[in-house]
Amino acid sequence: MNDNNTSWEREVVTELAESSLREQRRARRWGIFFKSLTFAYIAAIIFMYGDADISNVKLNEKHTALVEINGVISDKDEANADSVVTALRDAFDNENSAGVIVRINSPGGSPVQSGYIYDEMQRLREKHPDMPLYAVVTDVCASGGYYIASAADKIYADKASIIGSIGVRMDNFGFVEAIDKLGVERRTLTAGENKALLDPFLPEDEKAKAHMQTMLDEIHQQFINSVKKGRGDRLDTTVEGIFSGLIWTGEAAVDIGLVDELGSSSHVAREVIGEETIVNYTVKQDIFERFAERLGSSVAQVISTQWLNPSLR
Repeated sequence: MNDNNTSWEREVVTELAESSLREQRRARRWGIFFKSLTFAYIAAIIFMYGDADISNVKLNEKHTALVEINGVISDKDEANADSVVTALRDAFDNENSAGVIVRINSPGGSPVQSGYIYDEMQRLREKHPDMPLYAVVTDVCASGGYYIASAADKIYADKASIIGSIGVRMDNFGFVEAIDKLGVERRTLTAGENKALLDPFLPEDEKAKAHMQTMLDEIHQQFINSVKKGRGDRLDTTVEGIFSGLIWTGEAAVDIGLVDELGSSSHVAREVIGEETIVNYTVKQDIFERFAERLGSSVAQVISTQWLNPSLR
């Protein structure tokens, strides 16, 4: 009887041990599978976003320099003044650059960042009078994007590009009735009567609103003055709404002087500058920064609402 019990216990223990080993082997296989999958994903991201521009090997030959402005113009985004200005200076400083193209696909953004880029383009044109500087629009060149484009010698666009939106906006919301219905008590403390300017949880203050409108009007006028300076007599200022924030297609923009001609970057490089080879000088993010961003590390920044930041969008 005792031998039978011992045999049964031994079999149970053996079966449990073998089952545990099988489970461990299965877990290792799945672990190896998921690790391999992760490695493959990272490799794919690096391959896709490595931005290995083979045209850069031609820096020592005559070429057309390209600087891209993509997306929202902001000090927190890829289209920030520091990066764009750095790329522009590199392009102009290379004696093998036959001309510079600023290729724009942007709805606009910060008036400050846009102004920095505009001013640098103007400065570089004066410093290098023999170096042509052209803006080429792809999908959108609106607001702050157009602010920048107007600093170029000429602006080219596609017939279906969206051009214009010469205006300034500031977004705000009001939750006064909402917090009353929810029974929320506001307890914000300030030192300075206007420190809580445009507080969304307070009734709209007409005096503060008028002050902010004056500020927006001032920025708008700065925008208008820059466009007029950049475009000169080519701009038809008699067109109704041209400085009101309206937008036009590239084809219509040619008729009113917002755009000079229709054409792509390759067209301008080949037919206007005369150097078909294009070298991209655009400053790109570090590959690991872009990978982290791809995984969503910047979600909070992207979805955050900055109520008190005026925007050329």
